[in-house]
This record gives sequence, C-alpha cells and structure tokens, in this order.
Amino acid sequence: MKPINKFNKYIVLALAVALFAGCKGGDHKKAKENTVQAKDIPVDKDLRSKLNEFATKPRTKGNFAFSVYDLTADKPVYGYDENKTLPVASCLKLLSGVAGLHLLGTHYMYATSLYTRGKIDNGTLHGDIAFKCGLDPQLNEPDLAMFTKQLAKQGIKKVDGKLVVDLVLKDPVKSEQHWYPWDLSFSKYGLFYKGSPKVMKALKAALLKQGIHLADSQVVLAKVPKGSKCLFRFRRPVEPVIRRMWKNSSNTQATSLLYTIGHHINPKGVPTVVGVEYLKKFLKQELKQTNKAIVVHDGCGLCIHNHLSPAVLVAVLRYGYIHKPIHKVLMRELSISGVDGTLRSEMNSPKLRGLVHGKTGTLSHPYGISSLAGYCTGGNGHLLAFSIVDSEMSVLDARVLQKRLCEALVNKNKD
Repeated sequence: MKPINKFNKYIVLALAVALFAGCKGGDHKKAKENTVQAKDIPVDKDLRSKLNEFATKPRTKGNFAFSVYDLTADKPVYGYDENKTLPVASCLKLLSGVAGLHLLGTHYMYATSLYTRGKIDNGTLHGDIAFKCGLDPQLNEPDLAMFTKQLAKQGIKKVDGKLVVDLVLKDPVKSEQHWYPWDLSFSKYGLFYKGSPKVMKALKAALLKQGIHLADSQVVLAKVPKGSKCLFRFRRPVEPVIRRMWKNSSNTQATSLLYTIGHHINPKGVPTVVGVEYLKKFLKQELKQTNKAIVVHDGCGLCIHNHLSPAVLVAVLRYGYIHKPIHKVLMRELSISGVDGTLRSEMNSPKLRGLVHGKTGTLSHPYGISSLAGYCTGGNGHLLAFSIVDSEMSVLDARVLQKRLCEALVNKNKD
C-alpha cells in the first residue's frame, strides 16, 4: 500500500528500524560513549579575537547577546551576555524539538487506525466501523480516502451498526493566552486538532464518497469496541513534523508536537500543560539550566514571555550534538543557509551559502525580536554551536548582526 507517496521513504525506513529497535525513547542512552575526548584540543584564538571585535563594535541600540561553543574541542569560545535571558521567538522550537526527540525517540511513529467488528453479508457490515485517531499533525480530510478505500476493498457498501470515533483530542486547539490572534492560523492544523465535530463530519463525508451512507445517529464518540479487528493502519514518522517546525518554522507543527509530548507523558492530563512542564524539567535535569529567569510558556515561541539565553540555546545544540541520532535529525532538518527553509534567502551570499545549519526566530511585535541558533564549521575545521539573540531593535538590523556573526565564524583565518 502507498497511502501518501511523499512520505513512503520515511515510512519504510521508520518501520524497518521500529521492527529491530523499537520506537520508544532511548537514543540518548549511549551518549557518553559517543562523546569525543577533547581535553587537549585548543580553541581558535584568532576566532576568539574576531568575536571580541564583533561584540565591541558600535551597533544599533537594543538587547544583544550571543554565545559560541567549540564542539570539537568541547570548550566555550566566546560569549557576550550569554546568560542574559531574552525573548527568542521561534528558536524555542529547538528546545521543544530536541526535548521531544529525547522523550519520544527519533523513530517515533504517529498511528491512525481503522477497525471493523461484525460480519459482511451481501455488501452490508452487520456491526461497527471504528476509527482510532492519534495525534498525527499532518493528516487532513483528503487523507481519509486511504482508510475508506479499505472498506470498499472488503466489499462493504452499507453499515447497520455504528461509526465509532475514538479521539485523543475532543476539543480544538486553543490559543495560548499571550499569543497574538493573527500569529497562528488554526485552519492549518491537522484534522485531529480541530475538534470532534469536524472529525466526525469529515469521516462521514469520506465514507459517503465511497458510497457508504451513515445517518448522524450512527456516528458516535467512544473507545474502539472490544472484539474489533484492525483493517488498516497508517503510520507517519515524527521527522516530517520536525522538518516543518524547524526548516519552515511551523507554529502548528511545533504546538502539535507539544500536545504529543504531553499526551505521551500523561494521557489524562492537559497536554499543553504537561508538555510545558516537561520542557522545564528537560532544561533542569538534562541541560542543567537552573537560571530562574528562564521562562517557557509554549512549544512554538509565539509567546513573547518565553525567555531563554544564548547559553541555553547552545546547551540545547550541545545536547543534540552529543546524542548522535538527534544530531543527525538536526543536520537534516535545520534550515541550510542559502539552500532551504527560513535561511534560504537570509544568508544566500557566497560566503555563507550551505555553511550554516540553523533555526531562526522572528517576532515583529510588540517590538523587534530576532534570533538565530545552529551549527557551522569554523575556519580551523572545528564544528561550532552558536546562538545570537536580539530584541528591542529592528529585525532587519538584527539580521545584519546575525549575518556578520556567521561570517566571522565560517571565514578562514588569514595565514
């Protein structure tokens, strides 16, 4: 079966890995074995000098802080107000993405399943259809056809029982209290995040397209009935979700991942509340970040009250680097300067094209907020993790500073 062509390669790969390794978290267990012993590797003193010059040059007014860490040498290179917490906008997605991959595992799969119960006689199912919805954030109304076609293959033309809809979320996604209403288009959420009435209506319409008519009274919200047999299951890997939330800075995908995190930890809790608490716990326990000025309100960065420091963002990148399965996802799914995602046009100069893998953050209200964090290779061949956060200044001015920092990082030193 090929339900959705563009995800086939991910599905095959993820299923193969799942068969042999399972889909639960655990990519981080051997992290210490993967670290490089770098005690005797020096950092680039010339780069440190250039960064000091960059930090002290005259610039536009506003908050400005950055941090650079040499991953090859496992030592800090330079920091300017690196522990100052500032609003970071969508760079918060680095935290939620890495923390989510730590919890769920890089081979986590979203599952959506179709069940039947009863006997088929002359085209009539004397029993029930059950549709178990997970939290797949990319499944939409047109995708329901791959489920209903399975019923047609069984020769089902009529159902005299119920269409049982088993949902994780019965209510639609709600805006976080500090989000600006124009920031997030709720129409762009996957079907399972739009509330039970829309899911039930969409399923009924999909069945009708296959010639299966159901009365409203036949469609009910309930758990999959006992004795039901799975007729079809569609699995989507988490990586396409990570791709859209990092490369394209999708707020809906990041918020959906927060729901996934929260439900994974406590299926009976409020997913966003549980998810945010997990992000805070991850900061303290895994990243050892205990600065009381750190604030996390959501998983996407739309809340202007989210405050992280450049040092925290670098700590997220260092964690990702140490945990190799996560680092592979980071290198695949972060934007690449001048190539794709939000960095495609931002850093398209010959000096930077293809050399920076990063995550951008931008909010233009109530005052300019702009951030950038990621990886690049320094002039001495060392892999660097960096972050720069600017606020209360023009976003355009902030981007100039970000570009200059990256140019300083990747330019080869003069002999």
